[in-house]
Amino acid sequence: MIIVGLGTAAPLQRYTQVECWDAVQETRQFEDLTPRSRAILRNILTGNNGITARHLALENLDQAFDLTPDALQARFATHAPLLATQAAERALADAGVGPDAIDALIISTCTGYLCPGLTSYVGERLQLRSDALGLDLVGQGCGAALPNLRTAAALLAAGHAQRVLSICVEVCSAAFYLDNDPGVLISACLFGDGAGAAVLSNEPNGHRRVKWKTSGSLLNPGDRDLLRFEQKQGMLRNILAPQVPGLAAEQAARVLDQVLMRAQLGQADLRGWVLHPGGRDVLTAVSARLGLQDVDVRWSRAILDEYGNLSSPSVFFVLQAALGDSVPGGYWWMASFGAGFSGHGALLQVEES
Repeated sequence: MIIVGLGTAAPLQRYTQVECWDAVQETRQFEDLTPRSRAILRNILTGNNGITARHLALENLDQAFDLTPDALQARFATHAPLLATQAAERALADAGVGPDAIDALIISTCTGYLCPGLTSYVGERLQLRSDALGLDLVGQGCGAALPNLRTAAALLAAGHAQRVLSICVEVCSAAFYLDNDPGVLISACLFGDGAGAAVLSNEPNGHRRVKWKTSGSLLNPGDRDLLRFEQKQGMLRNILAPQVPGLAAEQAARVLDQVLMRAQLGQADLRGWVLHPGGRDVLTAVSARLGLQDVDVRWSRAILDEYGNLSSPSVFFVLQAALGDSVPGGYWWMASFGAGFSGHGALLQVEES
């Protein structure tokens, strides 16, 4: 499988963390928080936590605190199809193909629910063929991009499709929740909105070639309750435990070791790193566990700084940033991790530009 086109999209509205701090202090919900919780918000939003700004599907920050199930669902239903379509259009343009060339559409999300799923709405907007396969994947959290891409690889390998359009989209502002739990407070300060898309084929085009060589995943249900969504008062509430950075680092290392062993390669053979920027502490833990330098994770840190944690689309943004930089060709490693607790990795082979 070859990634022949790549596209990303985020809302035009950009809010700095300091602006978010100013806005939250004016809300009714802020008055209900304990002094400790207010201090947590202040420290995260005004401190050096690796995020300068986030792009959110909000006309103004006041909208973020309209915390009703109907308002949040309407936000997802409005903006998820829009962002997914924008990213897909850019990926198609990058690949130099039209919508008629797409045989299958796979969309992953975890921040909202539609039935029929997003493939119905996005396929209609893109004017895909009516016989194109639509597959909606939900509930895989931040790690979803790689399982999505592995599914596309299986369709291509089996000869069931010539080109697959893979999309991850999250409207994290539609899963906003606020209470005195530290994990909930951190989540409210961490996540942004966006979408990433890739056109995948077994045949190369004229662009720099990114070949999907092999991949692997690990799932540990015993740690499932440390990172997940729950339903509370009709809304999604994020569970984010302090152990998550360490879990992410351990899963990332185990998947890397297994895939490299299978490919008969060593870590020294890798020239580029495309890591999910789950947060400052996550990147620090993963870097330390894998023995990486700051230069190795510079694209992940740059995306985190400008967009926050975009959940499942994040690795599309990081890959796009890396491909736009002067990175040497050769073997690259892409990794994501998230709800489950799950870890995923893929070995890519990138041609010199």
